[in-house]
Amino acid sequence: MIEVRGLARSILKAERVALNFLQRLCGIATLTRQFVDALGKHSAKILDTRKTTPGLRALEKAAVVAGGGANHRFGLYDMVLLKDNHLVALGGLFGFAERIRRLRQEQPNIRIEVEADDLEQARALIEVEGIDVILLDNMAPAQMREALALRKNNIKFEASGGITLQNVKRVAATGVDYISIGALTTAARAIDIGLELTHVPG
Repeated sequence: MIEVRGLARSILKAERVALNFLQRLCGIATLTRQFVDALGKHSAKILDTRKTTPGLRALEKAAVVAGGGANHRFGLYDMVLLKDNHLVALGGLFGFAERIRRLRQEQPNIRIEVEADDLEQARALIEVEGIDVILLDNMAPAQMREALALRKNNIKFEASGGITLQNVKRVAATGVDYISIGALTTAARAIDIGLELTHVPG
């Protein structure tokens, strides 16, 4: 995987830190590849989330890409994601829709994604102008299909919540565009990697 040259003392001082990074990042890349492979012929993209280890977000998201996945958001600045708490804070759907309209005027190029907890919310959000992606949160595949049947204005759909290697293919078969999986960075098992020294004469 990697070859390093130097004094044994220097190599051994850095060994554990280097292996810790590699083992964690290789675990993330490997788990991501397992999810990508599990999709079969379906075209949905596997996405990560912002559930990353503090200080390691850039590295962990790079590992997701190395495994064949794609990055969702790096932070709050590169995409708007409005969830159930925002809906409550904005006083319901009317205030929610008005804030999206204003946001679209203020920042016409930023992507706006909204979360739907059930089919009723999905139906209502599809009618709100300015939304790019609707996140179907913890919905069964049958509910996802119903939501996708309402698609209009080139809205994309993302599935999230409870996605496993056992059900990801069924979720992808609904026709969703994206599947986001927090477990890529929160549940990946470290890969066992070791360092072997070889004496170099001279």
